[in-house]
Amino acid sequence: MIRTPLRPLARILSARQKGENPDTIERENLRLRHEEIRDKSRARAEVRLLFLSMGFLAAFLTIGTRMGMLAATEPAEPRSAAAGAQILATRADITDRNGRILATNMQTYALYAQPRDMVDPGRVARELARIFPEIDPIALERRLTDGRTFLWIRRVMSPEQMQRVHEIGDPGLLFGPREMRLYPNGTLAAHVLGGASFGAEGVSSAEVIGTAGIEKALDARLRDPAQAGAPLQLSIDLTLQAAVEEILGTGKTMLNAKGAAAILMDVKTGEILSLASLPAFDPNDRPNPLVKGDPGDSPLFNRAVQGVYELGSTFKIFTVANALNLGLLEPETMVDANAPRKWGRFTIREFQNKNYGPLLSVNDVIAKSSNVGTANIALMVGAERQAAFFQSLGFFEPTQLELVEAPGARPIVPRKWPDITTITTSYGHGISASPMHLAVAYAAIANGGVKVTPTLLHGGVPQNGPRVMSEETALASVRMLRSVVESGTATLADVPGYQVAGKTGTAEKPNAQGGYDEDKVVNTFASLFPADDPRYVLVVTLDEPVETSGSEPRRTAGWTAVPVAGEIIRRVAPLMGLRPVVEPPPVDELTAVSN
Repeated sequence: MIRTPLRPLARILSARQKGENPDTIERENLRLRHEEIRDKSRARAEVRLLFLSMGFLAAFLTIGTRMGMLAATEPAEPRSAAAGAQILATRADITDRNGRILATNMQTYALYAQPRDMVDPGRVARELARIFPEIDPIALERRLTDGRTFLWIRRVMSPEQMQRVHEIGDPGLLFGPREMRLYPNGTLAAHVLGGASFGAEGVSSAEVIGTAGIEKALDARLRDPAQAGAPLQLSIDLTLQAAVEEILGTGKTMLNAKGAAAILMDVKTGEILSLASLPAFDPNDRPNPLVKGDPGDSPLFNRAVQGVYELGSTFKIFTVANALNLGLLEPETMVDANAPRKWGRFTIREFQNKNYGPLLSVNDVIAKSSNVGTANIALMVGAERQAAFFQSLGFFEPTQLELVEAPGARPIVPRKWPDITTITTSYGHGISASPMHLAVAYAAIANGGVKVTPTLLHGGVPQNGPRVMSEETALASVRMLRSVVESGTATLADVPGYQVAGKTGTAEKPNAQGGYDEDKVVNTFASLFPADDPRYVLVVTLDEPVETSGSEPRRTAGWTAVPVAGEIIRRVAPLMGLRPVVEPPPVDELTAVSN
């Protein structure tokens, strides 16, 4: 680099010739040199500051962006590094046959904590205990301070509870979105729906899985993404279900019954229009199963499907129908009904030790519910053919119903079938089945002799099932069941305009000593209507009812299950579009009038 001299000779000589001071030239050149050095240093510093500021800006932008991402992202629960399936929270709605919601989903939030981020765990524990009374503040504080990094506090919260938790203001309390199952009708159709709960859970979603009823039986269908959230439409009619449960509940209370069940079924399609079991429960807050005592005492117990009982005289029509189908008898055939009857060491008696005379027609055997007459008909049929007929009606296997509880309700059938078993099973003792089994069997009588498979899914068409009896036999059986309501043991179910037909059944419950308890009975009325063209079957079962309006308690089905069923038919028949048939009065009751 060439530097300009401070005292250039030419300028010095020129200054001396002019009489000027040469030192001023040196000072001026020195000043200019310093200014040049200063300008270069400033430019160099400015470039360095520019690069430094750009570096700081880039660093701050990187850190700020990362902090924003962390603030906007919910922290994840610690998990193993292994790959897993994504949590699927979407679950299809369940509707009744008319599209009304029975089960749907609701957006809510779960509450969890990251204790390391908490400011005051003790205060948080006390405040949460005020919001959620079931929380023990001492135990919660201990868990918040034991060194863990994550803790679930509440799976589901209401919006009000969430707001109160938010007002606590602690950064260690966090919310995770949830889609929970909601049953807007409360206890209505609870045993059909069953209930749902959470499966796999993360902080941002939770898997909803069925725990009972149709929610569990069709869990895969309800969670299937391929269904695109299409609702599952049941055969249940919400209006009919509400009416049946209301009347059944009133009857259970008035008759002091331990429990009750009712099934309303289409006899041609097998569709269940109403299925009720009492006591019931709210699937929104499903109770825990009983850990001791009789499981049948739990409100979770579905008496219509899981309850396996001796159904008493409701079986008599099967014995008679079998004999008619085999051509052994006609409805007018007279049979031995002289009571009591001895069979070995056993004695067959009528109810209250009655004697209906030495002979009864087959029709009167059903109308009067004669044990002896039914026993003699069963002996004509024989053990092998009787067992085969019961099996064809479905009494040897669980019902094929879309409920997870159905496969476990296996009928109790005798291992051997001697003559005494043939006799007792002919009138419903020594063989146990559920009310659902009974409804299926009566549907075969009502629809002309074809066995149907019960279903809770809508869209059923008339079934072409196996034929279990001829149309003539089925028609004759319906006529005999109609006589039971007209003049037999079920007159309290004779609803004007709807021609109800059916059969009562009163069965004493077995006791611990191997006998039967006279004061504890299961009463059943299996009915079909209208009798001139049966379309529906209604089965009503009451557990340990007693009618106390008279001077003495009455425990037979004619005084308990029958009036309850009659009131149900009176209420639901118009709702189903059945027009009452007005029967003309007898001619001798007509009175001539003039205008």
